[in-house]
Amino acid sequence: MKALILKSYSKTGQLEFADIARPSIKPDEILVQVHAAGLNPVDYKIPKGDFKPILKLRLPATMGSDLAGIVVEAGSRVSRFKVGDAVYASTFDLGSGSLAEFAAVPESAAALKPANLSFVQAAAIPMVGLTSWQALNERLKIKPGQKVFIPAGSGGIGTFAIQLAKHLGACVGTTTSTGNVELVRSLGADQVIDYTKQEFEQVLKGYDAVLGTTSADGLEKAIRILKPSSTVVSLVGPPDAAFARGRGMNFLMTFVFGLLSRKIIRLAARYRSSYSFLFVRPDGQQLKEIARLIETSHIRPVIDTVVPFTQAKDALAYLEKGRAKGKVVVQLVDG
Repeated sequence: MKALILKSYSKTGQLEFADIARPSIKPDEILVQVHAAGLNPVDYKIPKGDFKPILKLRLPATMGSDLAGIVVEAGSRVSRFKVGDAVYASTFDLGSGSLAEFAAVPESAAALKPANLSFVQAAAIPMVGLTSWQALNERLKIKPGQKVFIPAGSGGIGTFAIQLAKHLGACVGTTTSTGNVELVRSLGADQVIDYTKQEFEQVLKGYDAVLGTTSADGLEKAIRILKPSSTVVSLVGPPDAAFARGRGMNFLMTFVFGLLSRKIIRLAARYRSSYSFLFVRPDGQQLKEIARLIETSHIRPVIDTVVPFTQAKDALAYLEKGRAKGKVVVQLVDG
């Protein structure tokens, strides 16, 4: 089968197409013919070695994390899916890439595709959906009436997280450029700061939570808009010691991550708030809940660009420029 693979890490993130063997599945896995694969920033960061200390990939490795497709084989212990089912999943951190004609997916990581979405639309959901769900529901525990700041509202995470936060009853503040103001408002954002004209930390105040989606500098500014006893969850780092312990890392790595996060943790404490780093995990049950929300029209995917499989490398380069409005999706099967 055709796959986009990484043979070795490099600063330029060299990837290449290759013919490799179709995956063999374990008893608790399904084999999915990939119809579409959603791209995420992690997909261009991994080849550069940015996640090398955290993700233990066996090279050569198939790239990609999100997929939607058809089950073509089910393991002997699989009970939730059958051949012919349309599914979607994130295989991030599971050792199986989605930028290939077929992918082995643990049953626990998959869910039936939302019935009202195409494969391309469904492939745009898994990682941003799971990240938003785990951040807003599990870590931040957003309640109706609370104010949550989600910067970069027109990006892949932002377009989904704004909608989920609104569904949870929150008041949402965000940042975006002039051309995307109406987009984020249409998704439900209440306070929209055009970062080309204003500094958000000079306008927003009294927030209960921050979902960190931008650089450390942006995160430090965001902490200043919080009221006491608030919470910051970052998706971009720095990783903290709790994250290292949760992944079973050794004492040295735990110590290093503790040092890396010390400044931001102390800054949050100065504002009587807490900080933690979130590393998304695959979860089929959560994808099932997300599918229900999508099917009842509470949330919709926002897609910037759809490209054929042959242009996957170009699509990753485009995503890296940071200009995409919503998600970039690679289509492997027409229709």
